[in-house]
Order: sequence, then C-alpha cells, then structure tokens
Amino acid sequence: MRTDLIRKSALTIAGIAATAGGIAGPAIAAQATPAEKTAQVSTQRGGERELGVRYEAQPNFYYCGPAAARNALSVQGKNIDVDAMAKEMGTTEAGTNSINDITPVLNKETGKDVYKSTEIPAGKVDGKRVDKLRGDIVRTVDDGRAVVANIAGTATDTDGNTHSFEGGHYISVVGYRDGGKVVTIADSANPDTASYHLDVETLAHWIASRGYTS
Repeated sequence: MRTDLIRKSALTIAGIAATAGGIAGPAIAAQATPAEKTAQVSTQRGGERELGVRYEAQPNFYYCGPAAARNALSVQGKNIDVDAMAKEMGTTEAGTNSINDITPVLNKETGKDVYKSTEIPAGKVDGKRVDKLRGDIVRTVDDGRAVVANIAGTATDTDGNTHSFEGGHYISVVGYRDGGKVVTIADSANPDTASYHLDVETLAHWIASRGYTS
C-alpha cells in the first residue's frame, strides 16, 4: 500500500448505511493535520502515471461524495473545505444523490465545463464503454486531474482484496498503469485501504447503474 496516501489520526468507526446516492460503510473518521498532508507528487513512466493525493478520510458515513471530490482536487494543490463542498452538493445523511451533483462543484474549482458526467447503465458494460472509461481516465490523469466515480456493490482489487459498498459510494481515480488497463483508487472510506488498484473493466462494472465525472 502506498504510505504517502495514508494518514492515520484518532479513528472512530461510524455506522453502516445504505443509499442510492452513495454512502460508505463502514466509514472511518480521520482528518489529516496540515503537517500530515503529503506534498503533491506526480510520477510518470511509459504507459503509466500517478498523481499525488493529499489524502483525507471522510469524517462521517455519508460524506463520501464531498470527500472524494476533496481528494480529487487535492492533486491540483487545492484544499477545499469538505463541509462547504457537502453544502454545495446537497449532501445529507442520505448521501449525495448522483455524480451530477459532483461535477458542478469540481468545475467551480477547475473551470467551466472541464469536468463532464458520464453514465454507465446497469447491464450495459461492454467493450465500447470500458474503452471509453479507460480513455477518459488516461486523458484526465494526463491533464493532471483526478476522476470521481459513483460506485455500488463489491469489487476485487488486483491484490485479491474485496471492497464492498452495497449502498453506494464515491471514490477518486488518481492514476493508471499498463496504458489504463489498471487504475489507482483513492478511497476515503477507510485510511487502512486508502489506496488500491483495480482492473478498469472491474471499475466499469462497479460504476454500472451510476456514473463518473472526468
């Protein structure tokens, strides 16, 4: 696990909750102090790139949307207050409704129409949609930005570990390798699993019925 993404402070296990909009469960509350936040780092080699994240875990079980957006913007050196983001997204204890509530907040910080939402319908994950997701991730990361995805269900990472969010969740995609066949996830739900890798097709199935912004 990349230790530069992980910062542990007083951890409090929040409750498990479920919503169509996306709530992580169980969520771990942890906030990095300014001294703990890592410097921005971007590494690039042939067919791969990874952006530096000033990682913070979400402070409660329903802030996964604002936290994913905050972590995504941190790769550009931005440090936006997560409570302010939650207010703009209309986040409540029921979560953040959809990726379409994330996109305008990201554009407010990066520029008009920089981010655009893309939906992947349930049961419609085919080669064309996987290729589009892959291309969008590579393009966005190469532009120095992170992707935010709304996911639901269970996925297995490249190390064989499972990540389960049956009620929905938001994550950031902050890097890729093998030309985008494998992607790097920054996950606000638990600082013990802050960073992991997924096959891009696995990610596409995880997003199916929801969407992503890139």
